[in-house]
Amino acid sequence: MAREKIYTREGDDGTTGLFYGGRVPKDSELPRAYGAVDEAQAIIGLVRVAAGHGSEVDGIVVPMMKDLYVLMAELATLPENRKKLQPGVSCVTSEMVDHLETIIDELDTKFEPLTEFVVPGEHPVSAWLDLARTVVRRAERHALSAAPPPSHVVPYLNRLSDLLWTMARWQEGTSRPVKSL
Repeated sequence: MAREKIYTREGDDGTTGLFYGGRVPKDSELPRAYGAVDEAQAIIGLVRVAAGHGSEVDGIVVPMMKDLYVLMAELATLPENRKKLQPGVSCVTSEMVDHLETIIDELDTKFEPLTEFVVPGEHPVSAWLDLARTVVRRAERHALSAAPPPSHVVPYLNRLSDLLWTMARWQEGTSRPVKSL
């Protein structure tokens, strides 16, 4: 049995297909928003590698990455087709946002409150988390027009960037700084 080819050539005209049908230019608001989320997810994959599979960080980011697939499905759907989306499967729910808040609150107890601005790069994992946070913030800005209320995409991305910031600070607090030479 022949394998299906990965390429379709349909996007050669500068358009992309969407979930539940329709095509839009690749530089329009929906692909711009879900593309930034896809980029953030790839960076979070680097967080996993830096922290180590099976680590506490890994246990937090893997479900988060699965949530991002749900979020990207919603962003990859034309507004007129969003009624077809399934809560928690192909569109973000308020419970998903609340879950991020719970994790933030738990992690916030694991390090001392900051008394000064943070200079990223104290620890490899925290540096990747800070990079992921900035890409999530960009995705959030793109999502403002791509998924207006009542969508929970923007609140989810807002909380996710807060969680990534909190995780970065937590990782800095649990790491042992290397003395300068």
